[in-house]
Amino acid sequence: MSEGTQLADEASSTDPAVGLRAVRALRELAERLEAGHVAKAREQGWSWQEIAACIGVSRQAVHKKYGQAPAGRRRILGKER
Repeated sequence: MSEGTQLADEASSTDPAVGLRAVRALRELAERLEAGHVAKAREQGWSWQEIAACIGVSRQAVHKKYGQAPAGRRRILGKER
């Protein structure tokens, strides 16, 4: 059984502790998946607007969330602020 399938089953548990832990894990999984696909889209030349349309947020929101390089990468690129 895949992680997603197992978590989906646990999310429908009648035990609130099990269900809530599963919901949190699903949220974290969704965030990791989204970040990976946003990175792939940018590597393939997608605009922030195209990405935003696919995930149902504004261009500004997706750029704010994913547009900045991590601090370590900014230093490497000479863009430390």
